[in-house]
Amino acid sequence: MHRIAAFAMRIGPTLLVAVALLLPASPGRAFSDAALIDGFVRTIFGSEFPTWGTQSYKVKKYTRPVRFYIDDRSAAGRRSEATRFLRSLPRQIRGLDAAIVDDPRRANFRIFIIDRIDYKSIVASEVYGGLSSGFAPGKCLVRVISGRNGIERSDAVIVADEGEFLFKRCLVEEILQGLGPVNDDATLSESVFNDRSRHSSFTGFDRTLLNMLYHPRIRHGMRQAEAQAVLPVVLADIGRRG
Repeated sequence: MHRIAAFAMRIGPTLLVAVALLLPASPGRAFSDAALIDGFVRTIFGSEFPTWGTQSYKVKKYTRPVRFYIDDRSAAGRRSEATRFLRSLPRQIRGLDAAIVDDPRRANFRIFIIDRIDYKSIVASEVYGGLSSGFAPGKCLVRVISGRNGIERSDAVIVADEGEFLFKRCLVEEILQGLGPVNDDATLSESVFNDRSRHSSFTGFDRTLLNMLYHPRIRHGMRQAEAQAVLPVVLADIGRRG
């Protein structure tokens, strides 16, 4: 599945649109610490768009509560499935303060569930604020706007009428990427952050990556060397928590 996550980094007024080592896993985890650190580096640092610049090579995460708003415009109506997934996230990602709101003005993460016929127009008008309707990459997407103090907002567009696999895959991948792991990598066989994989659920591998990202020792704006210096401690703490 070809999908592009559109990421933006804002500094002030300007908008600018990692082979696992064979080391043992910590008790209670199926993956080695080295594999998880490698996965973290591959998804958190870098981007699918090289032109995004050096800001792509810093940690991106929400530092304030995430407030989701579901805008379901699909003919089938998939709000309940999206709601279940979103409500599960604070239980699965320690350190993430997230809830669903009924007023889009209170939201900093909007989720548009639409039919394919409306994809281009929604991407252009709702996500990119009036760009040409010809700009609508991928089968689904997420746009992330990030500033000095954390991710400021995310907008995900999920297609609902092209089969269960695509809907579930897009729902999980785009929402998780909107929380910070914006990069895809073809080597990550146990991750949805890999367009060649057939995963359509929040895998155990990805769940650990998100718990690493939202651990208090990992700060928004960290560069790779800074994060890698504390990741062994972060993983040890996650292991103690179970």
